[in-house]
Amino acid sequence: MDTQNFKGNNWSARKVDSVYIVSIKDQSGIVEALTDFVINQKIQAGEVTGIGAVEEATLRFFKPSNKNYVDKTFKEQMEITNISGNVSEIEGKPILHLHITLGREDYTALAGHLLDAKIRGAGEFIFYPLNTRVVKIKNEEVGINFYDFER
Repeated sequence: MDTQNFKGNNWSARKVDSVYIVSIKDQSGIVEALTDFVINQKIQAGEVTGIGAVEEATLRFFKPSNKNYVDKTFKEQMEITNISGNVSEIEGKPILHLHITLGREDYTALAGHLLDAKIRGAGEFIFYPLNTRVVKIKNEEVGINFYDFER
């Protein structure tokens, strides 16, 4: 088993063989920290999962009828019951496409596309990099980005 440790501005990580275990510092933004991580580790494609807790989260919901997004911010302590997503590239830059499910104090749940969230407690993630480059291009007819395997 080959292991290495890494440290960034708001994250620390351990690489075990080809998989990364990542911890985000308390009070850090998830998307900013994980984007810094994938840039630092030169990850161009892969899968990410995670759990933890946040004190604020901005979610996004896509409405196909008008090709618009609706964003909403929730400011309360919540458990991250799941984050799942992928890493790809748009216009030459690494992009995280993350979906999140959040548990509230009353045991109800919120879910949606994650724009960002601020860790309050732990932020624990597993990255499964793929040895390839995956590009997304906006499909104007539908209004969202899709994989383009020709690029």
